[in-house]
Amino acid sequence: MESTKSDVKFFILTKTINFKHVQPGSLCHISNNRYESDYINQKRTTILVTSMGSNREEVVLISDMVLLSTKEAELLYALDGNDTRLKWFQEKTALKSAVGLTIDTRVTVIGYKQDLQGIIRYIGPFTEYTYPKPNTISGTFFGIELQGNDKGKGLYGGITSKPFFQCDHNNGFFVPFSKIQPIVPSSLTLSTQQASSQKQSNQITKGDTVHCVDDESQALWLVMGVVDQGGELMVNITTDNRTITVPMNFVTRVVTTEHKEPNLFLGASAASVEPQTYSETVLGVDSLIEFNLAECVGYGVIRWIGVVPDRKDTMCGLELEEPRGTSDGTFKGKRYFSCPPKKALFVKLESCRPDTRFSIPSSAKPGITFAHQKHEDEDKRHEGPCETVEHIQTDQVDRILIGRMKGIQGHCNSCYMDAALFSLFSCTSVLDSLLFKTLKPEDKEIQNTLLCDIVNPLRSKGFVEGRHIMKLRQQLLNHGYSHTFTTHEKDPEEFLTIIMQHIMALEPLLKLSTAGKVQESYCYQIFLDQNHSLVLPTIQQLLEHSFHSNGLKLAEAPSCLILQMPRFGKKFKMFDKIIPSLELDVTDLLTEGPQYCILCGQIALIECTECFKDPVFSQTGFKVFCETCSAQVHSPSERQAHRLSKLLLPEGFQESLRVPPEKMELFAVLCIETSHYVSFVKHGPKSRDWIFFDSMADREGGLDGYNIPVIEACPEVGEYLDMPPAELANQVPRDMKGVAKRLFCDAYMYLYRNPALEFYR
Repeated sequence: MESTKSDVKFFILTKTINFKHVQPGSLCHISNNRYESDYINQKRTTILVTSMGSNREEVVLISDMVLLSTKEAELLYALDGNDTRLKWFQEKTALKSAVGLTIDTRVTVIGYKQDLQGIIRYIGPFTEYTYPKPNTISGTFFGIELQGNDKGKGLYGGITSKPFFQCDHNNGFFVPFSKIQPIVPSSLTLSTQQASSQKQSNQITKGDTVHCVDDESQALWLVMGVVDQGGELMVNITTDNRTITVPMNFVTRVVTTEHKEPNLFLGASAASVEPQTYSETVLGVDSLIEFNLAECVGYGVIRWIGVVPDRKDTMCGLELEEPRGTSDGTFKGKRYFSCPPKKALFVKLESCRPDTRFSIPSSAKPGITFAHQKHEDEDKRHEGPCETVEHIQTDQVDRILIGRMKGIQGHCNSCYMDAALFSLFSCTSVLDSLLFKTLKPEDKEIQNTLLCDIVNPLRSKGFVEGRHIMKLRQQLLNHGYSHTFTTHEKDPEEFLTIIMQHIMALEPLLKLSTAGKVQESYCYQIFLDQNHSLVLPTIQQLLEHSFHSNGLKLAEAPSCLILQMPRFGKKFKMFDKIIPSLELDVTDLLTEGPQYCILCGQIALIECTECFKDPVFSQTGFKVFCETCSAQVHSPSERQAHRLSKLLLPEGFQESLRVPPEKMELFAVLCIETSHYVSFVKHGPKSRDWIFFDSMADREGGLDGYNIPVIEACPEVGEYLDMPPAELANQVPRDMKGVAKRLFCDAYMYLYRNPALEFYR
């Protein structure tokens, strides 16, 4: 049966391989079945692949293979030679940009005697011969029609033995992606004189952006023209795939900044360009940009650059961070790129400027950047005392937190700190006492950074710039705690202990009683003996088993309990899955106060350490019984030899006064996979009230080493939490919905709070 490209997965080999037919840069493919059984599970170190150069099968190391999308494979297949393919594969930005190129995009053809300007008219295979069938794909080439002064300098007329596109003789080029670059103006400057000479008028004219009062969606429309029909002025307006004519009084012009003309072509609001010069800035596909809206600054990523019908300006298609756009990547029925609904916006390229949130401030005063000046102004506002901001409530999460460029921006191995701070301060105030303690002057600056630059912006705006995290790391380095605080990844517990104990001098969160002595700590590492019978444990079971096997009790109920999961280092987990306990009952773990029978709930007077290992009672760690239940449990001959001990009741305790159980609530989980920390935060009472935060979700998109943090709702977690344990145990991790697998399989640290002891201002 003949293979198609939907039946296989494509790879590129990246390392030195001692085979005749496959070398670094070779493209190969394997069947979907073999991909699932051998590559995903990685039960073996080698795999049989089909080389796309020789169509022969070879055995290669799985570790030498990198998975490609079909589009990436087709782009690379158009290049000559394995060395060339490997070089351009490693140029990830160029390959990623090429995947997003579309017809009618303006480009520069490079690598010839001179650079040539043109427009993409065709994308697809160009070869005159057919590749052998096992290859399943052909190389992707770009058909370019040359423009302007470069007309006539091409090699083709757009037609060989089969038509690809129509153009004049010697005005076409067919090239691989390595020979083209999207065109970006060399200067995006708008002079002050030009800006001041732009028109200012309240009258509706062609090109204006308007609201239509007859449109309940409040979308913005572009004015295509104004006509007089029988003495009444009518306005022809369009938005994406709709064009209508309405009376003049049906539209209202979106007011832009004074003396500046709207620069949006189609937008969620009118925009204007600040008189700034970016002559040395290169904006291209995947650049992070910002632009002025009438009421705020908009942010997005350039997904397409080119020309659209009826416009002379160079336009760009943006994918916005917020759903304030007009489509999902289409304009007038034609698709230029793909993104979620209401996140696409088409604007003039000159309307955009580099996203200043990613700018690294220059230390030199001469030539100070706009972003640097903005940062200095913000820092000056923090010189006085900071106002306090309450933690984010459940009904505020969607508005403040959900989306791209939300949370804490990661930078240079900061994910452990980003995940920990987001978990502790975004949706709870359990450790807010840290922010208001009276400290020594040398420690006060760290407290100010934490409150003014991190916690307050996170709670008020839902976003913390990476430079503020770097500032905190620099301050910790200057205090002498580690010379690698600004460069290397640390463990969350190491960072939290330094902050809570050494900087803030916070009283230890955890007081453990063992053999009559009290030990203090800020985190608790769960240890289990080798004889445990747990397979799919809950946090309740893990904590109780750990306390019992180590002879521990809680000297007092903690306000915050930070639990580290049992692991052998970061990479080796003791359990494939751990079930989160949304509520943690620590009543039986306390040294003071009565305990209750695990069978009937009456006052417990007997404890049996032997029953701890009995699979019949594996659901709880401490086996305590009332006298009646103890006699029944130990009546079978196999339990009659168990050693029993009496429990002492607190002095003056009256059995008629039942003490309420001491329970703690789960509010966050830190997870780790391949040395990268992320966090889950529970923000409400329902099992589905979860959000997922990754400070480095888009590692390719940042400038100067920065990343794009993302927060997303993950209600699927609640779906699994509501499952019976037996059904949850049968879930295959890679098939679990959304990001749920990471919570159940990659948990590193659980954070619980005591609602009765939570800090309130």
